[in-house]
Amino acid sequence: MAAPWFVYLPVIFALYVFTQHFFHKLRNLPPAPALKLPFVGHLYLLKKPLYRSLAKISDRYGPVVLLQFGGRSVLVVSSPSAAEECLTRNDVIFANRPHLLAGKHLGNNYTSLVWASYSDHWRNLRKISSIEILSTHRLQMLHGIRVEEVKSTVRTLNRAAEQRRMVDMKAVFFELTMNVMMRMIAGKRYYGENVGEVEEAQRFREIVEDSFRVNTSNMGDFLPVIRWLGVGGVEKGLVEVQRKRDAFMQELVEGCKRRFKSYGGDGEGGGDVVAEGKTKTMVEMLLALQAKEPDYYTDSLIRNLMLVLLTAGTDTSAGTMEWALSLLLNHPHVLKKAQLEIDNHIGHDRLIDESDIAKLPYLRCIVNETLRLYPAGPLLVPHESSEQCTVGAYRIPAGTMLLVNAWAIHNDPKNWEDAREFKPERFEGLEGNRDGFKLMPFGSGRRGCPGEALAVRMVGFGLASMIQCFDWGRVGKELIDMTEGLGLSMPKAEPLTAYCRARPVAAKLLSQI
Repeated sequence: MAAPWFVYLPVIFALYVFTQHFFHKLRNLPPAPALKLPFVGHLYLLKKPLYRSLAKISDRYGPVVLLQFGGRSVLVVSSPSAAEECLTRNDVIFANRPHLLAGKHLGNNYTSLVWASYSDHWRNLRKISSIEILSTHRLQMLHGIRVEEVKSTVRTLNRAAEQRRMVDMKAVFFELTMNVMMRMIAGKRYYGENVGEVEEAQRFREIVEDSFRVNTSNMGDFLPVIRWLGVGGVEKGLVEVQRKRDAFMQELVEGCKRRFKSYGGDGEGGGDVVAEGKTKTMVEMLLALQAKEPDYYTDSLIRNLMLVLLTAGTDTSAGTMEWALSLLLNHPHVLKKAQLEIDNHIGHDRLIDESDIAKLPYLRCIVNETLRLYPAGPLLVPHESSEQCTVGAYRIPAGTMLLVNAWAIHNDPKNWEDAREFKPERFEGLEGNRDGFKLMPFGSGRRGCPGEALAVRMVGFGLASMIQCFDWGRVGKELIDMTEGLGLSMPKAEPLTAYCRARPVAAKLLSQI
């Protein structure tokens, strides 16, 4: 009597695994876990948070690993040399973006600055953002906004100090960065004191909450059947959030148009308005370009550029400041050293200014060490190869998605002594905010973050002002919980709450703000 067919299943499965592994080696592909399941590939190995899960896989198989996420091949690199090879020698090849649902719906069908593939359109967007919107000159023009918002935050904290109130620092940092970005973009502030249009502000806050609540990473990107069946309603949520964001941003654009025209910023004179430095916001600057080239600088392009700046420039900077203050509260000797540096370089007669940050090397060390331990983008925004290339002597097929595990590189004992320890002194003597490819919180190459200069200014200035003016204390005797939460920008699992007390040497300053 013949044996039942299912008796042969283990043999068939073993043969399947062996064949997959043999052909993988034969094609000179990077190492990969041997067991690649039909349809799902290596997705069964992943747990949250993804960057830690991928780091464990890399620890076992090496710094260059090729995984299969459903129907997508995914190259994971987790060493400085591999990252450098991808983002320098193969920079153009990996300059594309994979077509994920977030790019389709939040990236205006893959045409926004973040999600557009490498093309003339993307190069022009990059030029606009780097030269027109986020240039040193433009940031300096909007310097007063950042000063006003930091002073407003210091006033809020001083009131809390006088009332001996515990402060939700996650909310403080988020509202600070959101007000700065919205005032720079469109001249509006929606949080804290002196909010103009209350209903509009409430609507904006609801849209922001929806934007951060919607899941921008999902299995539908790798298993099409999930998307086709509409499981979880992720795609529907993305569509609705983008509809609300578009409608709101268009209203802001229309308001800026009216203000822009009021001082002659239409027709042929638009460029002159910018040249004379009369434009007050980034939207108005783009409207000046629209007046010259209306077919290219459409309202849609303006909306999407502003949404990218708003999304990328708020939660990330706010989160970095929250992590930094949490670390300082757990290491009070570092906080005292930072205060002493500010006292020695700035004195007690004036509030610190953005231009002073360059004179505070230890503060820069604190920011760098925070970005090392808790990068706002633990996995850099995904890249995709446009053609076949070689990484680490392995063949990488065209159309492979690239994930650079910045968190793994930043926290690898091979790269850093006492890698999980908070030691700002390790960066003493380093110029700028990079240490080769061992530290790359803003990415690198063509697709590196164009807002790096603004982020460094905002984080350094905001943090320094709070260190200068206040002494800080934990709510209880226990150390601040440094557990990482779930999310693309690595939020804290437990939002930071703290007590602040006006420093005696800053009493005069606070009375004048």
